[in-house]
Amino acid sequence: MTETDSERAGSGRQPVHHSPESGLSPESGLLDLRRVGANPDFWYPVALSRKVRTGQAVATAFAGERIALYRAESGAVHALEDRCAHRQVPLSMGVVEGETLRCCYHAWAYRGDGRISQIPYLSKGDGRPPRGVRGYPVREAYGLVFVFPGDPEKAALTALPELPAFGSAAYKTMTFSRTVRCHYSFMHENLLDMNHQFLHRGVVGKLRPQLLDSRTQARSVEARYLFEHVGGKRNRGAELLATEGTGRRGSADVLTIRTDYPYQTLDLVPQHAERPAFRLWAAYVPEDAEQRTCHAYGLLMIAKPRVPGALHLAWPLIRRFTERVFAEDRMAVEAEQRAWDEQGEDRNHEVFPLILDVREVLRANGVPLLPRSGAAGCGSAMGA
Repeated sequence: MTETDSERAGSGRQPVHHSPESGLSPESGLLDLRRVGANPDFWYPVALSRKVRTGQAVATAFAGERIALYRAESGAVHALEDRCAHRQVPLSMGVVEGETLRCCYHAWAYRGDGRISQIPYLSKGDGRPPRGVRGYPVREAYGLVFVFPGDPEKAALTALPELPAFGSAAYKTMTFSRTVRCHYSFMHENLLDMNHQFLHRGVVGKLRPQLLDSRTQARSVEARYLFEHVGGKRNRGAELLATEGTGRRGSADVLTIRTDYPYQTLDLVPQHAERPAFRLWAAYVPEDAEQRTCHAYGLLMIAKPRVPGALHLAWPLIRRFTERVFAEDRMAVEAEQRAWDEQGEDRNHEVFPLILDVREVLRANGVPLLPRSGAAGCGSAMGA
């Protein structure tokens, strides 16, 4: 395991002071994690499949790169740079015609690879058009549209995340899609650090999390917690969600949480259960160039109980509970981001070794954010 921030601070060496503009933490001398961008050489979800309807274009983004998705007549989804090569008008405002996307302004038509297929008013003697716009590798899986924003030659060699519970007859999936105004690293820390359950006391009562063990590798951090409910009122939706796998209440649960760059998973297994009561997969996709806003996509795969139809009846209660927990987490991580914005640097005094480990994994696998000159960052392309 690499030397952590706290170990450096306690090594007897004097801290190196750096200005916020340097991008280095004033305490540790390490690159400020909030100035580290998501590595683009992975598949990232950028939309729900059902939101990209046949014959329609949709605007989305990855780290300040505006992307236009459109579903052609054949049903295939394509992803193009969201700027017409002619006047830079967003192609997401355009019209889908068969397998092409036509700009709404001068009707330049683009194929799914970004090449221009037609300029209606171009004569034979006129100058030839530019190549077109960037086309992104795109795939659909798990009800999501994934794009590969990095080196396109790496796309075929990079696997999508594997979710065996999705589509399984034993599980039913609840999908989440929300904008969160924070750097994606705050989301990884929030889920991995289960010591924050006091935040959720109004819905889960008093929980006692105990870290059983953890494991850190070059691209991942995994932690197992034992969760016991030791007092207070527990939300009915929480009770249903935790007991779907066993039908028993009041048992302790084992949570396994894993950041496997750039994704995150959580499995909850009640004591004496043979399978997880639920499995969560999440991705936090930066939207703006500064990466201070991300879009959280989550797939919550809930075990079906033995009684047919019981999960269908419990669904609204479970949805209400998970939405409330997410809202509380979002409140906290957005407050963390506001503090970073106000201070211009990361002044966190983290004491939990597990979080120091995940910070190092995110820092090592990410890419430093470079200053952008002469271009405004893209705002959130998708609403909350």
